[in-house]
Amino acid sequence: MRLFSKAIFPLTIIIILSSCTGRPGDNISNAGRFPSIEPDYNGTTIPYNIAPLNFRVNEQGTAFFARFTATNTHSFEVRSRNGIIEIPQKKWKHMLAENKEGEINIEVFLRDKKNTWTKFNSVVIKISSDPADPFITYRLLYPGYESWKEIYIKQRDITSFRERSVIENSLVDENCLNCHSYNNTGKSDEFMIHMRGSMGGTYFLEGNDFKKVNLKTKEMKNGAVYPRWHPSGKFVAFSSNKIVQQFHSSLDKKVEVSDLESSLVLYDLEKNEIMNINLPDKEKYMDTYPEWSPDGKFLYFCRAPQVGEVFAYDSVRYDLFRVPFDASTRKTGPAEIVFNASSMGKSVSFPRISPDGKFIVITLHNYGCFPIWHKEADLMSIDLQTMKPSSMSLNSDFTDSYHSWSSNSRWLVFSSKRLDGRTARFFLSHIDENGNAGKPFLLPQKDPEYYNRLLKSFNLPEFSTLEVRVNPGTIRKAAQREAVQAKWSEN
Repeated sequence: MRLFSKAIFPLTIIIILSSCTGRPGDNISNAGRFPSIEPDYNGTTIPYNIAPLNFRVNEQGTAFFARFTATNTHSFEVRSRNGIIEIPQKKWKHMLAENKEGEINIEVFLRDKKNTWTKFNSVVIKISSDPADPFITYRLLYPGYESWKEIYIKQRDITSFRERSVIENSLVDENCLNCHSYNNTGKSDEFMIHMRGSMGGTYFLEGNDFKKVNLKTKEMKNGAVYPRWHPSGKFVAFSSNKIVQQFHSSLDKKVEVSDLESSLVLYDLEKNEIMNINLPDKEKYMDTYPEWSPDGKFLYFCRAPQVGEVFAYDSVRYDLFRVPFDASTRKTGPAEIVFNASSMGKSVSFPRISPDGKFIVITLHNYGCFPIWHKEADLMSIDLQTMKPSSMSLNSDFTDSYHSWSSNSRWLVFSSKRLDGRTARFFLSHIDENGNAGKPFLLPQKDPEYYNRLLKSFNLPEFSTLEVRVNPGTIRKAAQREAVQAKWSEN
């Protein structure tokens, strides 16, 4: 009897588990609608190199079953007792790689308390043959912006769920980590980051180390922020801003960030020189958010009339301008307006040009230059051949803001508060050769309920082909090394 018990016990376990999570039989009813899944991936277009789109079935049931099919590969199945569909990575990657420009069909079934199975309409996802850049570097922090505590610069490998901290501000005396930027043109791939506070400065990545550079000279009133690399890798354009914050008591808008003054500066990496960009009548304007054309011949920026010491923050509006740039002389030509947002009662921020030079995407909002707390903020695309602007179909009823292009100009990642109206999350959208945006999808996580538990916001996403292989404490060592060198220079 003892031997018989040992032999039958494992089989009993298998039978019980099978009955709990078994597959649908022949007697299946049809729901006649799509399943409620979270995140909603139905009707999206995804890159063939994206991590599995794990999801949760938000329907009442005692067992769940999903079947994944595509034309050029065998189907596979996932069973679940709690509604969470965790997709096998190897099978997912194989299906995507073999079905580029095809579709994945996901059939979702559930079993109710009466042991009856129900089938929903198939979820359809298109697979693009355009890969997305494998890495997104971003800032993770609490959404209030009142405190510098717990700020991280992280890099996510979107082809998997692997993620690393590039910098954690707990390791750098809780300094503020704000601007990070890549030269992501496909020609070269440099990286830099700016930090404010006791270890403040601009840090350029050199191999697996950082080099600290102090870009604020005695002649400059304000420090350099909002960096953008010249495609050649020889220059970085910055905005030098005097920034103030206003804190509100209203629920829908906690913080407003405004410029009291701003101007553009240029850093020459080869000569280690920083200089003013001498724009016409620059003393009359505030110029911020520089952006280079992919050929490096034009510098785009946002411009608003100079305010006084006393001003109404909701009356300041920025337009989009550009000037020609000669890399051999480092000089600019006359300024011309590209998009007159103020005439529409709107304001422009974050101009980002597609690496193929066809389109520039801006954030459009009611006023100011910091739209993260502006519910009305949307993304707008401007065709640089016709200069015709158009609203993008990827927008929502909540804040859609900071955005970055992949190096092949086919993917846009942007911050959006559409899930809860408070915390920003990253969405990706396919952009076709005519500038049309596909339905955006939420950056996938291994646990599809991850975002529901996380109170922090994701912002400043930057696509890159470069993996930053540094430990979070590397930047502290660079700051300490620079301080020692400065002390020796003084002596």
